[in-house]
Amino acid sequence: MKRFVGLALALGMLAAGCTKVGGGGIDGRANSWTHPHVLTFADAGDVNTLNPHLGQFADIGHLSSLTMAYLVKWDKDNKPYPELATEIPTQANGGVSKDGLRITYHLRHGVKWSDGAPFTADDVVFSTKVVLNPANNEVGRTGWDLITKIDEPDKYTVIFHLKKPYSPFIETFFSTAGANPCILPKHLLAKYPNINNVPYNSLPIGIGPFKYERWDRGSQIVLVDNPLYFRGRPKLDKIVFKIIPDRNTTLAQLQAHEIDMWDLVPGNYLARVQAIPGVSTIEVPSYYYDHLDFNLTNPALKDPVVRQALRLAYNREERLVKINHGLGKLSDSPTPLDAPYAVNEPLVAYDPAKANAMLDADGWKRGPGGIREKNGVKLSFVYAIYAGTQDVDDGIELLRANWKKIGVDFTVKHYPIAMFFAPLQEGGIVYSNKWDITSFAWQNEAIGDYSAIYSCASFPPLGQNNLRWCDPVASKAMTALYSHYDQVQRNPDVKTFVDRFYQEVPSIITDQRVDVYAVNSDIKHFHPNAITPFDNFMNVDI
Repeated sequence: MKRFVGLALALGMLAAGCTKVGGGGIDGRANSWTHPHVLTFADAGDVNTLNPHLGQFADIGHLSSLTMAYLVKWDKDNKPYPELATEIPTQANGGVSKDGLRITYHLRHGVKWSDGAPFTADDVVFSTKVVLNPANNEVGRTGWDLITKIDEPDKYTVIFHLKKPYSPFIETFFSTAGANPCILPKHLLAKYPNINNVPYNSLPIGIGPFKYERWDRGSQIVLVDNPLYFRGRPKLDKIVFKIIPDRNTTLAQLQAHEIDMWDLVPGNYLARVQAIPGVSTIEVPSYYYDHLDFNLTNPALKDPVVRQALRLAYNREERLVKINHGLGKLSDSPTPLDAPYAVNEPLVAYDPAKANAMLDADGWKRGPGGIREKNGVKLSFVYAIYAGTQDVDDGIELLRANWKKIGVDFTVKHYPIAMFFAPLQEGGIVYSNKWDITSFAWQNEAIGDYSAIYSCASFPPLGQNNLRWCDPVASKAMTALYSHYDQVQRNPDVKTFVDRFYQEVPSIITDQRVDVYAVNSDIKHFHPNAITPFDNFMNVDI
């Protein structure tokens, strides 16, 4: 599965910038407002659940990295390391069979859930069955549907048997990368027919350096250190995620020192953030990419000529400068700029004259109000977006002006962010057909697997292909990647997929981001990676 957000960011290596220090600190801290060992952060968003099986917004992923149970986590260099597993399964160490059809995990002994119950292979087997249970509102089951059975030869060994090789298992099967499900405690949840509306989702029990203390809906989520965590005690005593409805309020709270961190800072707020005394910025090369999606069930958007014309008529450079304040890099590829599987495509330049010529040749004629139509179908669309982000709204209006030049218009519908990103079964907008155009950001993962969001087999509710794009060439390449357990072998598969994506334009890539964190300058040892920035929090302190 993939994790999505709706922010806008920039480019650079890990760096601190424009730090201004406030006086009056104590105990070696520079800022008088710092609460020792208590970190408060916000991201101008809310969550619909605390169970990552049922929600994929970025903040759910961050909180889950801190609290929930996973076999694998990811280090500062985006490399996997064993968490509840004792080693990463590979073909070299025998964890992956030579034919790629058997994956063996050996589990840590002596690990406890945060309520004191023992963790065993029973929990992994149970959690796998939860994912595969069609009664549960899992956002996607890509990869999981290849499991033919799961063996438990003893309480500390789990063996997945697959019908086909599946190299993304390292991320999909209970890893923090992307937005993948966590391991769940069997002793608490086995009694329920499904997990969709159980009390656990509001205050889950996990295995992490922190545990949930409370969720004050609409206000905050409070985490405290978990004394039973097998790696020991973290430096922080408490983490508070403040639920703030919009970015202007988030900025005001950072200026008032009511929060210690804003992740992630959009480009149009960066200069104001860097002017705050006692606040530093950290910039990290991002695996997020901004994109504008087309719903291919719309008769007009099924036409590839229309999609190609809409890309030509989108002044993405103007958006990057005016909305992102130059933060980010234009791209026509979804792959991160520095990923081991990166594919660079020639950038399609802004050319409304060429777009008009293409639409004329394709039979789209201008009608009343200048809006083009063909066979009774108009190039007039519904643009769905989440509420509370003025910079996003400003960018949409720039797009409206761009597309008006080629005879295209749209109406905008705003939705609460939790509803916008909710699962299809809960009325989520992204996964529904209640829109023609939408935009947000997908987070890439470590190996270049795009099947969860772009393959023919991943239409909601079976996956996250909200575009309903089904291209045989692209899907064949995504499936071929499954059988290649080495990155060098996977890279040609990624290139085939990206080339087809570039030609067919089911979505317009607007930019590759850079992740910018605004932090209280008293925060120490925070080194976020590009895919799981909250995975390595043991030594973070303030």
